[in-house]
Amino acid sequence: MGHKEDLLQGAKKCLVEKGFVRTTARDIVNASGANLASIGYHYGSKDALLTQAFVELVQDWGDTFPADPPGEPGSLERFRGVWEGVLAGREAAQPIWGATLEVILQPDRVPELRAMLAASQGEGRRGLVSMLTGTPEEDLSERDVRTLGAFYQALLNGLMIQWMFDPESAATAEELTEGMRRAAEAVLRPTGQEFTR
Repeated sequence: MGHKEDLLQGAKKCLVEKGFVRTTARDIVNASGANLASIGYHYGSKDALLTQAFVELVQDWGDTFPADPPGEPGSLERFRGVWEGVLAGREAAQPIWGATLEVILQPDRVPELRAMLAASQGEGRRGLVSMLTGTPEEDLSERDVRTLGAFYQALLNGLMIQWMFDPESAATAEELTEGMRRAAEAVLRPTGQEFTR
């Protein structure tokens, strides 16, 4: 590997170990074996390098999702299978979610990353809808992405924050699936019919 790739690998390591805010240029240099001037030469700035490293970490995590989850598309079995896959990779994803929360809570710290994350929301939503419904991404409408995709993304964000905050009380895939079934039944029950358990 050359200096550019070494720096990227070092930045990934630092993001996982220290997050955005605490990572210094010297940390990246120490982790990569490259020199300080090479950060500016290859990436322009430390924040630009960390942004690129973050993007690659997210892509690496996305690649761990099952290409064809179990169950019929749109079924509760598929729903549960997807969330089991998400939770199976939660340890590897924790640094990514930690870094994401840093960016959300400190909007002025890394504005280019915040802008990139905001722009990529549609892509993430599209992927979630496709995975859960079995619909090819190119066949999804903008409304599919803005409604169903936003709903699934809210579930993903909330579930990962639960696991980061308190793994002992966080929902399992089975509990999330049962919650989804019960919520759907409650919403779809005829008017006047009592909620059942």
